[in-house]
Amino acid sequence: MNAHIEPPQTTEYFAKELSWLSFNERVLQEAKDKNNPIIERMRFLGIFSNNLDEFFRVRVADVKRRILLNKLPDANFEEDEILLSEIQKKVLQLGKKFNHIHQQVLTDLNHHNIHVSRPDELSEFHLNWLKNYFHDHVLQHTSPILLNENKDFSTYINDTMTYLFVEMSDEKSYYAMLEVPTDRVDRFIILPPEKTRRHKTIVMLDDVITYFLNDVFSSFFSYKSIAGYAIKLTRDAEYNLDDELEAGLLDKMSKGLKQRIYAEPVRLVYDQAMPENMLKVMKKRLGVTHHDALIPGGRYRNFRDFISFPNVGRQYLENKPLPALQSSAFNKHASVFDAISEQDILLYYPYHTFNHVLEYVRQAAFDPKVTQIKVNIYRVASKSRLISSLINAAQNGKLVTVMVELKARFDEQNNIEWAKVLSSAGIKVIFGIPALKVHSKLCVVHRKEKGQIVKYAHIGTGNFHEKTAKIYTDFSLFTRHTGICEESDSVFRFIESSYKPFKFDYLMLSPINARETLLNLINNEIDHVKNNKPGKITVKINNLVDKELVDRLYLAGQIGVKIRIIVRGMCSLIPGVPKLSDNIKVISIVDRFLEHPRVMVFGNNGDEKVFISSADWMTRNLDHRVEVGVPILDVKLKRLIVDILELQFKDRTKARIIDSEQKNAYVRRGNRKKIRSQIAIYDYLKKWEHTYYNE
Repeated sequence: MNAHIEPPQTTEYFAKELSWLSFNERVLQEAKDKNNPIIERMRFLGIFSNNLDEFFRVRVADVKRRILLNKLPDANFEEDEILLSEIQKKVLQLGKKFNHIHQQVLTDLNHHNIHVSRPDELSEFHLNWLKNYFHDHVLQHTSPILLNENKDFSTYINDTMTYLFVEMSDEKSYYAMLEVPTDRVDRFIILPPEKTRRHKTIVMLDDVITYFLNDVFSSFFSYKSIAGYAIKLTRDAEYNLDDELEAGLLDKMSKGLKQRIYAEPVRLVYDQAMPENMLKVMKKRLGVTHHDALIPGGRYRNFRDFISFPNVGRQYLENKPLPALQSSAFNKHASVFDAISEQDILLYYPYHTFNHVLEYVRQAAFDPKVTQIKVNIYRVASKSRLISSLINAAQNGKLVTVMVELKARFDEQNNIEWAKVLSSAGIKVIFGIPALKVHSKLCVVHRKEKGQIVKYAHIGTGNFHEKTAKIYTDFSLFTRHTGICEESDSVFRFIESSYKPFKFDYLMLSPINARETLLNLINNEIDHVKNNKPGKITVKINNLVDKELVDRLYLAGQIGVKIRIIVRGMCSLIPGVPKLSDNIKVISIVDRFLEHPRVMVFGNNGDEKVFISSADWMTRNLDHRVEVGVPILDVKLKRLIVDILELQFKDRTKARIIDSEQKNAYVRRGNRKKIRSQIAIYDYLKKWEHTYYNE
């Protein structure tokens, strides 16, 4: 192997933040697409909004932090300032598109007899009903914050909620903030039918409170007019932990999360109908600086609630359900361990049911032959059957070890609570390695068979989360392969004793050998081309931003390796640049399910090497997290993964081309069959389950 390969002379990268905005624009395309059911289009608007919130809380906050640290010697102050300006410009463009599409969706809803109406558009019958509803269900949850002092009130704002900025005008003006209590009252208020049941009316909670503002304030203030406009503040999602040795880790984490609530604002979105004088007062009261993104928007904020927009009409107004498939391999056997002993088993969610994973842990919990269960938790459901099974296992005398990642962004509090529950149940809870997030998806079971301990392993690309397994696409491998299972077991020992030397021959483990393994696999393909053999690389990934890997792919492409990439989110690599990336093709698929697996296929001169992994091609995933990739050794399972990837490259409905300008143009159909890969994969797997195990 040629280990000393020169990097490409010219390198070009697309800014990862702008690339991410391009991904969110693809989500917006789904909201615009009239081929999607109308309720799903509204929900895509919610997904877009939720994504943008997280983008500001994480990505923009990071850029702002770099700007504020511009006095440091290595700081790229000017570059970051330019980047922030470009981000704000792109966000404003997307905001205008969003508002236009939202209006279009509302119009299209009307055609289906579903009306999202404001109170001032309602009949007297509905207004009376709404007034009673407001006084009976809403008023008790309104708690105004009076802004009668010249100080920064931004610390009073919870950045997960929408607020109304209220002005009471007379000779003197009074100001207040009012939280829209969507955590206690339904955001979407469905009105009773008046004349016909066909006509459905939904009123937004925000509009109801705005309409009845007088009922909130008139008892306490004298004014001639009152007005309220929606605002939403987004904060930096990072938090700091102090170094108090006497404080327990869980307590320190809780303290850090409280810091997040009061962290620096990074974005303030407001209703663009707000008068200029109110806007000035609001900026002053909320301490908005010139680095903050002050963004005018539509009437409604916290649009992420629209992910749960109700379908009050016919079933065809939302996606037709795809019943989750059963695994024939598991169903052939009463025992999951007999099934895995017969052959490696691969599942692909949400096409396959997640119940097989839950059954694997449930059976392990009471199987008399099972002695140990080890699992790592990054994100789990709030009502988790997996957790219940682990507690049951401890009650049955099994040695249970759970590695809980406390720094799973936005799930920290949830995981803190689970850690306490597990510990109190007598389960050994470990918290990973300082400075390394544990992002792997492992579950190892020790079972005593014929006097010997046999190990079984689950290695996946997705979390042990019953809810997200219905909407995220992810692979799960179940195996009792001795080498893979031993190394999976060693991952837990590495987490507990990271200072000890560990060697992994099968697993691709970050931060131990993943980067080196990937570079070697790319170099192998380069060597094949140099020796007049074909070189091929196919990668499916969420994010591709690690510059060393991007550079190595550029080089491989320049030498003649054929490279195809499916990327969901950020992509710093620029394909199709003459003399740099002519041999690299990148597409992105956004559809009803969130594409989440990480898959790598290397041609290896006809003997393909196939891997699934929990790791994105980002520096943090390769160097600063515990991530696990596993080779697929079963020939038929390798073929299954390759066939699924090929269906995605044939997509002519939901696939977009990633190019140097990030135009998000759809892959042209030409005269080829109109394939929608997510549906085609379901049909393929359905057939595969019927035939594979009966051969």
